[in-house]
This record gives sequence, C-alpha cells and structure tokens, in this order.
Amino acid sequence: MSDDDQRDQTPADPAAQAPAAPAAPAAAAGPEPEPIRFFETTWVNHDGGYALRRVAVGAGSLITAIAAAVLLRLSYEGLEIGNVGPFLSISVVVLFAIASAIAFVKTWDSFSRRPAPSSDEAALKGLKAIGFIGSLIAYFLRCFAEAPGEKLRRAEYERATAEFARRRSARTGNPAARRPKRKK
Repeated sequence: MSDDDQRDQTPADPAAQAPAAPAAPAAAAGPEPEPIRFFETTWVNHDGGYALRRVAVGAGSLITAIAAAVLLRLSYEGLEIGNVGPFLSISVVVLFAIASAIAFVKTWDSFSRRPAPSSDEAALKGLKAIGFIGSLIAYFLRCFAEAPGEKLRRAEYERATAEFARRRSARTGNPAARRPKRKK
C-alpha cells in the first residue's frame, strides 16, 4: 500500500479519530418508572398514545381470545369426528375450563400484587399456558380501567419517588464544603 492510499483512508480531522469521552453522569433525577409491556412508560403521564394503546391491547387480546376459542372448538370437533368417546371429550372441555379459570385469576391477581419469590407461580406456568384464554380475557377486562399492571407499578413508583424526595430533602448541601466546628 502506498503513502497516497494511506492518506486517502485516514480522516482529515484528528479529533474525529479520538473516541468520544464518556458523558458525565447526570445528576440523580429520581427513580425511573418500570415499563409495562405494550405501554412502555406512557402510563406515568398517560401520554404518547396511552389511550390508543389501551384500546389496541384490549381489542388485540379479545380478538386473540376469540380466535383461540374457535381453534379449541375445531379441536373439540376433531375429537368428535375421531369418535374418542364422551369421557375424553368432556375431560378435555373441563380441563380447558378449569385451566382458563385458574389462568384468569392468577393473571388478574398479578395486576395488583407481585408474587412472592417462593410462590407457586412457576409450578402453574404450564397450567396458565393451557388456559391462556383466561389470561387474554383478564387483559381485555383490565384494559377498560387501566393498563394491565398500572396500579401496582404506579404505587411502587410513587413510593420510590416519595422515598427519593425524602432522602434528597434530608441533605443540606455538600458535606466537604462545610466549615469545621469551632472548638470550645
């Protein structure tokens, strides 16, 4: 490679070659709100298309629940065509009904409180997956009032903001700039 080729490849401005210095950390502005799926942080001030997102999530969950119910109906008709017997047909319907009811209740409860670390939520994951229609209906119904989980996250965010304000107000300034106490 000749010297002319090397000059063509190097930038003219040496400052462009130097990596940018990391930005100084901003002053602590307080706790950040926790984003909610499909809503990000628009739930804090109800801005950024919050109402439209609530309508879209509610409609999407209802449409998905209806499509899933139609799919389950087709599956049930497949069992009827397969002539598997009434016991298995009724068992499948009861299983999906119970799983959907449990998924609805667990999903609805998750909107208002966080599960305990040692709770049975992990054990119920499979059951909630089978009864996903119940979870979808819980999302649909919750979208009438608020974003799913907004009440819980708002309470946590307001508590963290109040705690942050309390801690900030307790400070009286830069401790290094204080005058030493007089000796008596």
